Amino acid sequence: MLADQLVVRAAVSAFLGRYRGQTRVHTESDLRVFLRWCADHNLDPLAAVRVDIERYVRWLQDVRRYQPSTVSRRLSVVVGFYRVCVIDAILEHSPADYVRRPTVPAESPTLGLGHLQFEALITTARRSSNPNDFALVAVGPARAADLEACGSNIADLGEEHGHRVLRVRGKGGRVVLVPLPPAVARAIDRAVDDRTSGPILRNTHGRRMDRHAATRRLKHLAQAAGIRMPRMHPHILRHTFVTTMLDAGVSLRDVQIAARHADPRTTMRYDRARKNLDRHPNYILAAYMASGT
Repeated sequence: MLADQLVVRAAVSAFLGRYRGQTRVHTESDLRVFLRWCADHNLDPLAAVRVDIERYVRWLQDVRRYQPSTVSRRLSVVVGFYRVCVIDAILEHSPADYVRRPTVPAESPTLGLGHLQFEALITTARRSSNPNDFALVAVGPARAADLEACGSNIADLGEEHGHRVLRVRGKGGRVVLVPLPPAVARAIDRAVDDRTSGPILRNTHGRRMDRHAATRRLKHLAQAAGIRMPRMHPHILRHTFVTTMLDAGVSLRDVQIAARHADPRTTMRYDRARKNLDRHPNYILAAYMASGT
């Protein structure tokens, strides 16, 4: 049994060794969910067969009730893990090769904030006594990534060709320079104050703000701003970034580059659900009925 556990640990290390930075953190988190499920079902991950992986997918769907995109992402991690096991000759065949993938809808189930909602959120954050609130709301859309904003350090700030910039470490360890508009730069300066090192965003205890603290702050700000959303979390800022830029007339290609999406269809997923609501026939019917009364 101990030997089997050592082999599993070696396989996991070999798989995660292919990733770096936040990509490794997220991949490890998704793989841990699968390994914990295996442990709860007394299943050796290296002895799993296709039916076991199908059961895991069904558990994600029916028990945990994850969205199709989340199920697909976590299944992709499992598929990648077993693929590496085959490459390293730990397994002869992958049990996940022919597992059915869930259908991911063309539109994202999460909607960003509307223009007026976002203005209300910014105004509330600007008036907050906590300087991190304004920086969180301002930096989130500017960086187009929720967790990246929390991971930013003061050392990542700089200037390039007359622009205030923030160095972003994206997937694969690539460094991207994100320009900071004056209002965003002022929000950051307010949060940084006279500090010269450490994280840009801090929680109430003075430590680095993580995504859980960011979610709590956004929920508090949304409630204070009178914004009613079924779920309020940092990733909504990313949706807002995409939809607001498209509304402002920025080309799809430029928004795709700013959001660092490899595929333009990913960018369009953020916008399609909102358009489906804005152009819903119910509004036309309501206007027609009102004109006749």
